[in-house]
Amino acid sequence: MSAYTAVRPDDRAEFLREFLRDPFIVAAVTPSGRSLSEAVTSTVPHAGEPLVVELGPGTGAFTAAIQRRLSGRGRHLAIEINPRFAGRLAARYPGVDLAVADARDLRGILAHRGHGRADVIVSGLPWAAFAPGLQDDLLDAVTAGLAPDGSFTTFAYTLTRWTPPALRLRRLLRERFEEVVPGRTVWANTPPAFVYYCRRPRRRIGAES
Repeated sequence: MSAYTAVRPDDRAEFLREFLRDPFIVAAVTPSGRSLSEAVTSTVPHAGEPLVVELGPGTGAFTAAIQRRLSGRGRHLAIEINPRFAGRLAARYPGVDLAVADARDLRGILAHRGHGRADVIVSGLPWAAFAPGLQDDLLDAVTAGLAPDGSFTTFAYTLTRWTPPALRLRRLLRERFEEVVPGRTVWANTPPAFVYYCRRPRRRIGAES
């Protein structure tokens, strides 16, 4: 069995505690399951030395899947704003470069570490819980921090895909990327979810070059 397990029993309790402490930041009561984690991270290549950036890793469900796919190759940078989640991640995944920071500062974080743009960005952020301005700022950071041929993946819950925040996210993704492909519903996840696969970022006029 891999040393990197997707969801541990204590992760669920920790996730619920953090949700109750700050529901507008955590915005979910349980971590993503193994099937969704594999779907979200499927763009991480099995060869080469890619730079993979993970936004909002939480308790590490996507972190585990990224580490399995990298198998010691490349670089894995995780950006987590919640210090309690970050502490658990640092102890569990010592090989991951962890930044306790706001994902909107992605370009600065990359520059501070001497990195260029990321080959892959994987997001576990709760987009539907964010105000429109925050969604805009985060996606500007993503497109500014992603290589021209890079890929960005994020997920949404199937049961809320027609709510105004979810529809706005879909529109923003299509504005920011030339290609946006929704994946199939992952029914094994709780709740069911699907993945957006986004490629060829468009950088808005005035965004950092």
